Amino acid sequence: MKNALCCVFVALSAALPALSGAADAYPAKPIRFVVPYPPGGPTDLMARSLSGGLTQALGQTVLVDNRPGAGGNVGADIVAKSPADGYTLLMGAISTHAINVSLYSKLPFDPVKDFAPITQVSWIPLVLCANPSLPANTIAELIQIAKKRPGHLAYGSSGNGGGTHLAGELFKTMTGTNLVHVPYKGLSPATTDLIGGAIPLMVNDLTTALQPYRAGRLKILGVSTEKRVAQIPEVPTIGESVPGYAAYTWFGMLAPGNTPPAITERLNRESVKILNSDEIRKRFAELGAEPVGGTQSQFAAFITSETIKWAKVIKESGSKVD
Repeated sequence: MKNALCCVFVALSAALPALSGAADAYPAKPIRFVVPYPPGGPTDLMARSLSGGLTQALGQTVLVDNRPGAGGNVGADIVAKSPADGYTLLMGAISTHAINVSLYSKLPFDPVKDFAPITQVSWIPLVLCANPSLPANTIAELIQIAKKRPGHLAYGSSGNGGGTHLAGELFKTMTGTNLVHVPYKGLSPATTDLIGGAIPLMVNDLTTALQPYRAGRLKILGVSTEKRVAQIPEVPTIGESVPGYAAYTWFGMLAPGNTPPAITERLNRESVKILNSDEIRKRFAELGAEPVGGTQSQFAAFITSETIKWAKVIKESGSKVD
């Protein structure tokens, strides 16, 4: 028995340097950074900014690979089923890792077991917008009008089950108002109809709403975050009129589940450094986004809390997709 144990000890001792060397050698080839949304949007632009910094920090090219479809599920599934070796990463989002698990009856992946959180990359405030002709200029005035005419005011969103839709449903629940949801295929067509007067309201993201707001083509009644945002400090938060209200779009980097901790820890360290840089803060601010960073455990806990929050909203609003 002693001889057998000695053999095992010797074998493990010999293996440790090799394992350490493999971790130290990472990365030894280019890394694929999957974005589960089309090119040109905020998710894509933020991923490309981050990939550039990672390419410099890691000494290997980090290539963005756009794989849109099914609310982000197509791209997420690709990463979930990739080898857990650190060479395929995901720019996950609120949809892929907090909403879709409750929205869809069945997913092709497990958003918890099949992924290793690396860090929260950013968040983008949502805004409740109105056509300039709407007689409400504040959240309180909007609530008053909506309660006088239940079922008459409509709000647009990027589509059924998206973050902007569910943020609107959360608003309805917390204010006791009956707003009619009008789903669009993306925020751009919804914004166009809002400006044109086809719909009086919409839940938008700050990135899309900022330019037409500054041009006076739409009103922003409130921002969805706990604090006012730097880009439009004159606009109050929705929470100032509806205590406890908070909703925003967020993004984060994840690897396939069971990726070695030495690799995910390094990716976390390098990503957080990049997200804390002045250059990235400036680039993200232009998109209406704020970099976050933080530890792997913080991101994991955040995903859990967001999953619980939006599961409740989906259930109460009857938004589940069969």
